[in-house]
Amino acid sequence: MMLFVIVVLLSAIVLGSLFLIPSFTFSIKDKQGHHVSRSIASLEKVNLGGQEQWILIRGIDIIKPIILFLHGGPGTANMSLLRKYTNELEKHFIVVTWDQRGAGKSYKAINPHSSMTINQFILDTGELTQLLCDRFNQKKIFLVGHSWGSVIGIFSIQKYPDLYHAYIGIGQIANMQENEQTSYEWTFAQATKAKDNRAVKTLAEIEPPPYTGDWQKKLMTQRRLLGKYGGELYGSSKGAFPLIFSSLICATEYTLIDKVNFFKGIFQSNHLLWEELLTINLKEQASSFKVPIYFVLGRHDYEAPSVIAEQYFKTIKAPKKELIWFENSAHLADIEEQQKFNDLLINHILPTISIREEL
Repeated sequence: MMLFVIVVLLSAIVLGSLFLIPSFTFSIKDKQGHHVSRSIASLEKVNLGGQEQWILIRGIDIIKPIILFLHGGPGTANMSLLRKYTNELEKHFIVVTWDQRGAGKSYKAINPHSSMTINQFILDTGELTQLLCDRFNQKKIFLVGHSWGSVIGIFSIQKYPDLYHAYIGIGQIANMQENEQTSYEWTFAQATKAKDNRAVKTLAEIEPPPYTGDWQKKLMTQRRLLGKYGGELYGSSKGAFPLIFSSLICATEYTLIDKVNFFKGIFQSNHLLWEELLTINLKEQASSFKVPIYFVLGRHDYEAPSVIAEQYFKTIKAPKKELIWFENSAHLADIEEQQKFNDLLINHILPTISIREEL
């Protein structure tokens, strides 16, 4: 009994200590381990749309151009994941990752639920962009949107064209109804081809989208099987979850409570925003822009099927547009082919700023 009491007390102390550990981000240092004088490494709260939300700002030089990443989901914060993959970008940009309202560290901003609308996320994006421009004395920034974030990104450059150098869409959403139908059909075909009778039966039972009844459970089931056949993370049978989970567990930018809220944010944000997201058809809603556009598409992406994004791309009118295929990627092209993505941003897209300013 005494041993049991001691174990319980020690467990309580350890757990309590974990809750007390504050979040932080490591400072940027040179090869000798010295702090880089003009660098920035800041984890901070900002007020957007009347709600406190969190951003991570990192860069080796505060005069570098700003690049803002809009995460996917809805609700799938990627501050911890991108923190692992943007070290090279920090040498050339001020890299800003933002946990949107209802996601990750900004989970509490999910209230009131009435604020969880696509339009509010667009307003938040514009407000954050202006805040960054004012803070770093810059007129424009680069905007990157991934998956759900690509919807917000497209509408943001449409609404605030003067605030952006260029837009980069990864796993670009185009038409949600077509996306979901194509994603389901591809997953069913892969299960049939693999003679995975259990998966075929499961997919037949949930039936093709739009899902009815417990639609969220059916959606998650389809996504799990999609990941099994490499439609989310190319060459993986487990999808992106292990990658996301491992980065989250080790992230100093998240407290223990933040890590719990990370998963709550995914399910609740998805529940609140999915119905409106299904109305998105960018072919009809957004096809003309005043901002250069780049689509980064994974050839094997069937979560936001790249074949549909390609069709949308062909309809777009912009000062400059370019589609770049990532042949060994699915839905996370910037992570799956990190070096190619970094090279695209640093050596291909970034130099266009000075070129345009000289014209």
